[in-house]
Amino acid sequence: MKKTFFAAAAAAALAFSVAAPAQAACGKASWYGPGFHGKKTASGEAFNQNAMTAAHKTLPLGSKVRVTNERNGRSIVVRINDRGPYAHGRVLDLSKGAAAKLGFIRAGHTSVCYSKA
Repeated sequence: MKKTFFAAAAAAALAFSVAAPAQAACGKASWYGPGFHGKKTASGEAFNQNAMTAAHKTLPLGSKVRVTNERNGRSIVVRINDRGPYAHGRVLDLSKGAAAKLGFIRAGHTSVCYSKA
């Protein structure tokens, strides 16, 4: 009886965790591009400053993330292909192309929220 109860509880917990929506994280994002274009990223591919990619310190390489610019509401999906950012207080470093779509090239940085796409 106890084994059945615990098995059912574990199955319910697993089903809930799989069905639960991804939690968003927020912070400052910046962009990088020209000086790194063509250079090798942490994933081994050549960096393309015009692609929809980003660097994050711990997210798995290859994972897709929805990023929303909190200042203007623009949102895109990027693929994590590099490690960083290394500037204090930043959570993402976006490619120049991604920053352009999000509308913060000129500012250089912005407030964003991101979650698994």
